[in-house]
Amino acid sequence: MPMLRVGTLAGLSVLVLLLAGSRDAFAHAVAEGDKGYILEITGVHILPFIYLGAKHMVTGYDHILFLLGVIFFLYRTRDIGLYVSLFAIGHSTTMLLGVYFNIGINSYIIDAIIGLSVVYKALDNMGAYQRWFGFQPNTKAATFIFGLFHGFGLSTKIIEYEISPDGLVPNLLAFNVGVEIGQLLALSAILIVMSFWRKTIGFWRHAYSANAVIMCLGFVLMGYQITGYFVNS
Repeated sequence: MPMLRVGTLAGLSVLVLLLAGSRDAFAHAVAEGDKGYILEITGVHILPFIYLGAKHMVTGYDHILFLLGVIFFLYRTRDIGLYVSLFAIGHSTTMLLGVYFNIGINSYIIDAIIGLSVVYKALDNMGAYQRWFGFQPNTKAATFIFGLFHGFGLSTKIIEYEISPDGLVPNLLAFNVGVEIGQLLALSAILIVMSFWRKTIGFWRHAYSANAVIMCLGFVLMGYQITGYFVNS
């Protein structure tokens, strides 16, 4: 077996084991300490909610995997900004409206869909839809639509924690600002790594394998949530 395949499988195995060690890694769950803080406070707390939003984004494996897939083959800053903005608009819209209007979705179902978004984007990067169906789906529309689902994933969790209505709107807006800050931080780290990798001769040789790993991780996320849904139903 070539060294690339061995390394890919080993890396995938390590990532799966690390993720499997925590329920939070597979969903939009908020850490227990943060959960307690959210439950206890009332009133407007701008900076703490900005911090919580940023923390959620930079530790959200599903967000990071999806963003990695989105920007994998994007080189121009304008294109990266456009796609990330579409994702941010979708994510922000459903997160804010979902909490404000108390629109909750079963967390296992929504997180399985979020795992599906990772699979979808990896397959898109691998050219699967053109080979299978003979056409290319609208990547901008897909990024926006899956952004909506990512936002519902977070709003569902926040609703479960029964955040105080006192100061709800400014706290939610602050949380959303934090999410966007966290997204920029995560995206910057991804782009730095990608910029170095793209300069190597092995980028195009290994790009397909890298997206296959992303796809497998998306299936792991989906499988975990679907199993949880039936086990806990």
